[in-house]
Amino acid sequence: MIALFSFLTIVVLSIIVVRIGAIALELTGLSPEVASFQAQSAFSGVGFTTTESEAIVNHYLRRRIVRLLMLLGGAGITSSIATLVLTFVGEGGKGFALRGTILGGGLLVIFLFARSKYIYNFTKKIIVKALNRYATLRLYDYEEMLGLSKGYTISRITVRENSWLSNRKLRELNLELEGVLILSIYRKVGDEEKFIGAPRGDTEVKSGDVLICYARHDVAKSLSQRVKGIEGDREHAFCVEKERKLCDVRRVRGGFD
Repeated sequence: MIALFSFLTIVVLSIIVVRIGAIALELTGLSPEVASFQAQSAFSGVGFTTTESEAIVNHYLRRRIVRLLMLLGGAGITSSIATLVLTFVGEGGKGFALRGTILGGGLLVIFLFARSKYIYNFTKKIIVKALNRYATLRLYDYEEMLGLSKGYTISRITVRENSWLSNRKLRELNLELEGVLILSIYRKVGDEEKFIGAPRGDTEVKSGDVLICYARHDVAKSLSQRVKGIEGDREHAFCVEKERKLCDVRRVRGGFD
Protein backbone atom coordinates (compact mmCIF):
# COMPACT_ATOMS: atom_id res chain seq x y z
CA MET A 1 0.00 0.00 0.00
CA ILE A 2 2.91 2.35 0.70
CA ALA A 3 4.02 2.13 -2.94
CA LEU A 4 0.46 2.84 -4.12
CA PHE A 5 0.07 5.97 -2.00
CA SER A 6 3.59 7.04 -3.00
CA PHE A 7 2.56 6.80 -6.65
CA LEU A 8 -0.56 8.93 -6.07
CA THR A 9 1.55 11.47 -4.16
CA ILE A 10 4.00 11.69 -7.08
CA VAL A 11 1.09 12.30 -9.47
CA VAL A 12 -0.23 15.12 -7.28
CA LEU A 13 3.21 16.69 -6.97
CA SER A 14 3.71 16.42 -10.73
CA ILE A 15 0.46 18.30 -11.37
CA ILE A 16 1.51 21.00 -8.90
CA VAL A 17 4.95 21.34 -10.52
CA VAL A 18 3.43 21.65 -14.01
CA ARG A 19 0.95 24.25 -12.74
CA ILE A 20 3.72 26.28 -11.10
CA GLY A 21 5.75 26.07 -14.31
CA ALA A 22 2.78 27.14 -16.44
CA ILE A 23 2.06 30.15 -14.25
CA ALA A 24 5.77 31.07 -14.19
CA LEU A 25 5.81 31.02 -18.01
CA GLU A 26 2.61 33.04 -18.07
CA LEU A 27 4.26 35.71 -15.91
CA THR A 28 6.95 36.14 -18.58
CA GLY A 29 4.33 37.22 -21.11
CA LEU A 30 2.99 34.00 -22.66
CA SER A 31 -0.74 33.47 -22.97
CA PRO A 32 -2.28 31.05 -20.41
CA GLU A 33 -3.03 28.44 -23.11
CA VAL A 34 0.48 28.49 -24.58
CA ALA A 35 2.12 28.56 -21.14
CA SER A 36 0.10 25.55 -19.96
CA PHE A 37 0.85 23.55 -23.10
CA GLN A 38 4.58 24.35 -22.99
CA ALA A 39 4.83 23.43 -19.28
CA GLN A 40 3.10 20.09 -19.85
CA SER A 41 5.26 19.40 -22.91
CA ALA A 42 8.49 20.17 -21.06
CA PHE A 43 7.57 18.09 -18.01
CA SER A 44 6.50 15.08 -20.07
CA GLY A 45 9.54 15.37 -22.35
CA VAL A 46 7.63 15.68 -25.63
CA GLY A 47 8.43 18.18 -28.39
CA PHE A 48 7.15 21.71 -28.86
CA THR A 49 5.51 23.26 -31.89
CA THR A 50 8.04 25.18 -34.00
CA THR A 51 6.75 28.75 -33.54
CA GLU A 52 6.09 28.42 -29.82
CA SER A 53 9.40 26.69 -29.15
CA GLU A 54 11.23 29.67 -30.67
CA ALA A 55 9.42 31.98 -28.25
CA ILE A 56 10.71 29.77 -25.42
CA VAL A 57 14.34 29.14 -26.40
CA ASN A 58 14.96 32.76 -27.43
CA HIS A 59 13.98 34.03 -23.98
CA TYR A 60 16.56 33.19 -21.32
CA LEU A 61 14.12 33.14 -18.37
CA ARG A 62 11.60 30.91 -20.13
CA ARG A 63 14.49 28.67 -21.14
CA ARG A 64 15.49 28.26 -17.49
CA ILE A 65 11.91 27.45 -16.43
CA VAL A 66 11.52 24.84 -19.19
CA ARG A 67 14.89 23.27 -18.38
CA LEU A 68 13.89 22.91 -14.72
CA LEU A 69 10.57 21.36 -15.74
CA MET A 70 12.41 18.86 -17.93
CA LEU A 71 14.69 17.83 -15.06
CA LEU A 72 11.82 17.45 -12.62
CA GLY A 73 9.73 15.67 -15.24
CA GLY A 74 12.45 13.11 -15.87
CA ALA A 75 12.74 12.36 -12.16
CA GLY A 76 8.96 12.34 -11.67
CA ILE A 77 8.20 9.98 -14.56
CA THR A 78 10.96 7.55 -13.53
CA SER A 79 9.79 7.54 -9.91
CA SER A 80 6.13 7.09 -10.84
CA ILE A 81 6.87 4.13 -13.10
CA ALA A 82 9.00 2.49 -10.40
CA THR A 83 6.37 2.94 -7.65
CA LEU A 84 3.57 1.81 -9.97
CA VAL A 85 5.45 -1.43 -10.68
CA LEU A 86 6.11 -1.97 -6.96
CA THR A 87 2.42 -1.45 -6.24
CA PHE A 88 1.44 -4.68 -8.01
CA VAL A 89 4.57 -6.78 -7.50
CA GLY A 90 3.74 -9.99 -5.66
CA GLU A 91 0.02 -9.25 -5.61
CA GLY A 92 -2.66 -11.50 -6.99
CA GLY A 93 -6.36 -12.14 -6.80
CA LYS A 94 -8.19 -9.92 -4.32
CA GLY A 95 -5.09 -7.90 -3.41
CA PHE A 96 -4.48 -7.02 -7.04
CA ALA A 97 -8.12 -6.02 -7.59
CA LEU A 98 -8.21 -3.94 -4.38
CA ARG A 99 -5.11 -1.98 -5.30
CA GLY A 100 -6.37 -1.52 -8.83
CA THR A 101 -9.64 -0.12 -7.49
CA ILE A 102 -7.85 2.24 -5.09
CA LEU A 103 -5.53 3.34 -7.88
CA GLY A 104 -8.40 4.04 -10.27
CA GLY A 105 -10.41 5.88 -7.61
CA GLY A 106 -7.39 7.93 -6.54
CA LEU A 107 -6.58 8.96 -10.11
CA LEU A 108 -10.22 9.91 -10.71
CA VAL A 109 -10.28 12.12 -7.61
CA ILE A 110 -6.99 13.74 -8.63
CA PHE A 111 -8.32 14.32 -12.15
CA LEU A 112 -11.51 15.96 -10.87
CA PHE A 113 -9.54 18.21 -8.51
CA ALA A 114 -7.11 19.14 -11.29
CA ARG A 115 -10.01 20.05 -13.60
CA SER A 116 -11.84 22.12 -10.97
CA LYS A 117 -11.92 25.82 -11.85
CA TYR A 118 -12.28 26.74 -8.19
CA ILE A 119 -9.21 24.73 -7.21
CA TYR A 120 -7.31 26.15 -10.19
CA ASN A 121 -8.11 29.78 -9.35
CA PHE A 122 -7.35 29.23 -5.67
CA THR A 123 -3.99 27.58 -6.30
CA LYS A 124 -3.12 30.13 -8.99
CA LYS A 125 -3.51 33.02 -6.55
CA ILE A 126 -1.22 31.30 -4.07
CA ILE A 127 1.38 30.41 -6.72
CA VAL A 128 1.37 33.90 -8.29
CA LYS A 129 1.76 35.52 -4.88
CA ALA A 130 4.67 33.20 -4.02
CA LEU A 131 6.40 33.65 -7.37
CA ASN A 132 6.10 37.43 -7.24
CA ARG A 133 7.54 37.43 -3.75
CA TYR A 134 10.44 35.03 -4.20
CA ALA A 135 11.28 35.30 -7.91
CA THR A 136 11.65 37.93 -10.63
CA LEU A 137 9.62 36.60 -13.53
CA ARG A 138 7.94 39.62 -15.09
CA LEU A 139 10.65 40.01 -17.73
CA TYR A 140 8.74 40.26 -20.95
CA ASP A 141 10.11 39.41 -24.36
CA TYR A 142 10.22 42.92 -25.77
CA GLU A 143 11.42 41.67 -29.15
CA GLU A 144 8.19 39.72 -29.47
CA MET A 145 6.01 42.48 -28.00
CA LEU A 146 7.39 45.16 -30.33
CA GLY A 147 7.14 42.96 -33.41
CA LEU A 148 10.86 43.22 -34.16
CA SER A 149 10.67 39.93 -36.06
CA LYS A 150 7.75 41.22 -38.16
CA GLY A 151 9.41 44.09 -40.02
CA TYR A 152 9.60 46.63 -37.22
CA THR A 153 12.83 47.91 -35.71
CA ILE A 154 14.22 50.22 -33.05
CA SER A 155 16.94 52.25 -34.72
CA ARG A 156 19.37 55.08 -34.00
CA ILE A 157 19.30 57.95 -36.46
CA THR A 158 22.06 60.54 -36.29
CA VAL A 159 20.73 63.88 -37.54
CA ARG A 160 23.09 65.48 -40.04
CA GLU A 161 23.27 69.16 -40.97
CA ASN A 162 21.40 68.62 -44.25
CA SER A 163 18.91 66.14 -42.80
CA TRP A 164 15.20 66.67 -43.45
CA LEU A 165 14.76 66.37 -39.67
CA SER A 166 17.26 69.06 -38.69
CA ASN A 167 16.09 72.28 -36.95
CA ARG A 168 12.42 71.32 -37.01
CA LYS A 169 9.99 70.57 -34.22
CA LEU A 170 8.52 67.08 -33.96
CA ARG A 171 5.06 68.56 -34.33
CA GLU A 172 6.01 69.95 -37.76
CA LEU A 173 7.51 66.67 -38.95
CA ASN A 174 4.30 64.64 -38.47
CA LEU A 175 6.34 61.44 -38.22
CA GLU A 176 3.43 59.57 -36.68
CA LEU A 177 1.70 59.76 -40.08
CA GLU A 178 4.56 57.66 -41.45
CA GLY A 179 4.22 55.18 -38.59
CA VAL A 180 7.32 56.49 -36.80
CA LEU A 181 7.57 56.98 -33.03
CA ILE A 182 10.46 58.96 -31.54
CA LEU A 183 11.15 57.19 -28.26
CA SER A 184 14.01 59.39 -27.08
CA ILE A 185 16.73 61.81 -28.12
CA TYR A 186 20.39 61.90 -27.15
CA ARG A 187 21.83 65.42 -27.45
CA LYS A 188 25.38 66.62 -26.90
CA VAL A 189 25.40 69.71 -24.66
CA GLY A 190 28.95 70.85 -24.09
CA ASP A 191 30.91 67.90 -22.77
CA GLU A 192 27.78 66.10 -21.52
CA GLU A 193 25.20 64.00 -23.28
CA LYS A 194 21.64 64.98 -22.49
CA PHE A 195 18.87 62.38 -22.62
CA ILE A 196 15.36 63.43 -23.63
CA GLY A 197 12.86 60.64 -23.00
CA ALA A 198 9.43 60.57 -24.68
CA PRO A 199 9.98 63.96 -26.42
CA ARG A 200 6.92 66.13 -26.99
CA GLY A 201 5.70 67.83 -30.11
CA ASP A 202 7.39 71.13 -29.29
CA THR A 203 10.82 69.44 -28.97
CA GLU A 204 13.11 70.72 -31.72
CA VAL A 205 15.38 68.25 -33.47
CA LYS A 206 18.87 69.65 -33.86
CA SER A 207 21.86 68.72 -35.97
CA GLY A 208 23.98 66.16 -34.13
CA ASP A 209 21.03 64.68 -32.22
CA VAL A 210 20.70 60.92 -32.07
CA LEU A 211 17.06 59.83 -32.38
CA ILE A 212 15.85 56.49 -31.04
CA CYS A 213 13.00 55.54 -33.36
CA TYR A 214 10.44 52.76 -33.56
CA ALA A 215 9.18 52.10 -37.08
CA ARG A 216 9.13 49.63 -39.93
CA HIS A 217 12.65 48.93 -41.14
CA ASP A 218 12.14 50.47 -44.60
CA VAL A 219 10.65 53.66 -43.15
CA ALA A 220 13.46 54.08 -40.61
CA LYS A 221 16.04 53.61 -43.35
CA SER A 222 14.30 56.17 -45.56
CA LEU A 223 14.10 58.66 -42.69
CA SER A 224 17.79 58.32 -41.86
CA GLN A 225 18.76 59.17 -45.46
CA ARG A 226 16.19 61.90 -46.13
CA VAL A 227 17.60 65.33 -46.99
CA LYS A 228 16.15 68.82 -46.79
CA GLY A 229 14.17 70.37 -49.62
CA ILE A 230 11.45 69.40 -52.04
CA GLU A 231 12.80 65.89 -52.51
CA GLY A 232 12.63 65.23 -48.77
CA ASP A 233 9.05 66.58 -48.61
CA ARG A 234 8.03 64.30 -51.49
CA GLU A 235 9.54 61.30 -49.77
CA HIS A 236 7.68 62.17 -46.57
CA ALA A 237 4.39 62.45 -48.50
CA PHE A 238 5.08 59.10 -50.19
CA CYS A 239 5.71 57.37 -46.83
CA VAL A 240 2.56 58.95 -45.35
CA GLU A 241 0.46 57.62 -48.22
CA LYS A 242 2.07 54.20 -47.94
CA GLU A 243 1.30 54.07 -44.22
CA ARG A 244 -2.30 55.14 -44.86
CA LYS A 245 -2.78 52.28 -47.34
CA LEU A 246 -1.28 49.78 -44.89
CA CYS A 247 -3.68 51.00 -42.20
CA ASP A 248 -6.60 50.53 -44.59
CA VAL A 249 -5.48 46.95 -45.29
CA ARG A 250 -5.16 46.21 -41.56
CA ARG A 251 -8.59 47.69 -40.91
CA VAL A 252 -10.18 45.46 -43.56
CA ARG A 253 -8.39 42.31 -42.35
CA GLY A 254 -8.66 42.95 -38.64
CA GLY A 255 -11.98 44.68 -38.45
CA PHE A 256 -10.78 47.56 -36.27
CA ASP A 257 -10.95 51.34 -36.76
